[in-house]
Amino acid sequence: MKAIMVVGTTSSAGKSLIATALCRLLARRGWRVAPFKGQNTGGSSYITSTAGEIGYTQAVQAWAAGVSPWVEMNPVLLKAQSDGASQIIIKGRLAGRCSVPEFYDQFFDAGWQSITESLQRLSEEFDMVVCEGAGSPVEVPLLPRDLTNMRVARYLNAPTVLVSDIDRGGTFAHIVGTLDLMEEAERELVKGIVINKFRGDQMSINPAIEWLEQKTGIPVLGVVPWMSSIFPAENSLSLFDQRRSPDKNDIQVAVLRLPRIANFTDFDPLEAEPSVTVRYLSLKGTLGHPDAVILPSSQTTIADLIALHKSGMAEQLQNYVAAGGTVLGICSGYQMMGRVLADPEGIEGQEGRFPGLKLLPLKTVIAGQKIARQRQVTSHFPQDGLPVSGYEIHQGRSRVIEEEADGALALFDDPNLGVVDPHQAVWGTYLHGIFDNGPWRRSWLNRLRQQRGLRALPTGIANYREQREQLLDHVAQEIEPHLNIKPLLD
Repeated sequence: MKAIMVVGTTSSAGKSLIATALCRLLARRGWRVAPFKGQNTGGSSYITSTAGEIGYTQAVQAWAAGVSPWVEMNPVLLKAQSDGASQIIIKGRLAGRCSVPEFYDQFFDAGWQSITESLQRLSEEFDMVVCEGAGSPVEVPLLPRDLTNMRVARYLNAPTVLVSDIDRGGTFAHIVGTLDLMEEAERELVKGIVINKFRGDQMSINPAIEWLEQKTGIPVLGVVPWMSSIFPAENSLSLFDQRRSPDKNDIQVAVLRLPRIANFTDFDPLEAEPSVTVRYLSLKGTLGHPDAVILPSSQTTIADLIALHKSGMAEQLQNYVAAGGTVLGICSGYQMMGRVLADPEGIEGQEGRFPGLKLLPLKTVIAGQKIARQRQVTSHFPQDGLPVSGYEIHQGRSRVIEEEADGALALFDDPNLGVVDPHQAVWGTYLHGIFDNGPWRRSWLNRLRQQRGLRALPTGIANYREQREQLLDHVAQEIEPHLNIKPLLD
């Protein structure tokens, strides 16, 4: 099958960005393209139309290619939990829970089988597969168990591009060292080098590029300039690299940076709002008086709930709500807002009952069976009758404590998806992607604007997917003049 592999000299070199741009550029040329990452490790995931769970980055790359996300685009996904264990997801389904060393003992063969089966399936439906590696392709301790990088490239005999981040320094040493550590058969697959995140005049590094090409015998296919927006962020470490809006915007929204934050891509639509400043706040920080606070999803709810209490942020949140502040919890954040959170089977590694933030009259029980599905519902708040779409990924089951439910109302026509206490402006939902819905997002923001005496924003707007399409076009347009992909296609 026709394929291109994108590997990097280090983590955060820009593999995801280059692979995303390739998906869009090739799709524009008439290719039917599928993204692929054999094994992904991270906290942000997406639910496909078949209710399978994959890494969110591969979903974005599928959208860049103009196709729907498939589970075969990311057949192995590891989601870390607090006790050193990870959820093992194979072809979109939860296959078990174990430590990473145990994964390679118990699931390596099954993982590789799922990778080859997925590639076969993609080859039957697509003209080209753009594969993304992970970390470094020559991380010596990991080579025997690497399911993501050159093992896949060799299996596909795929022309490979090596990406390096020049902004961090040491890029030429990284490139030469990476190539030197590759086996000869792997090095022969490398058809080009991309120097990413360059600031300044390229003329200044042309002599170094000539030296590099003579040293390695491999052409430099492009010097990609620094782009102000990194899209998409692959993990929580990238939060500090994301686009930052000015602090003088009308509305200030604080997102608590939980130790094991997950699915922070939920907030991309808020960051794209020109009148909103989104800031990520450490639990050691001072909450202050933002217009709203968001409790995001977590890879391990109980551990992060305990961290909220120990840090004192739980008390800050309670005082903030008592003073009239607005809080919204999503998925794990919603569970934390209740009276109690129980894990009788120790699914998250800590068996027992744990006090919540007591902001909503909820009781949540962690269960072994995972709920993962797309949803289409109708809102009751902040405006009745708005169509809302999103997806669920959670293992807890939450119920309203009826005797304490005074003032807690269903947020949607499915009462199991969330509640709101409009008197205290406390919101909670299981629905990821809630802010993708443009009219709902603007209606929610208008409540905050009303409290500030600001004019309401128009709510008759498109959903975020249209803005995402514009951003993907922008990424491709910015990169295309600086990237020669012909040697990869030849």
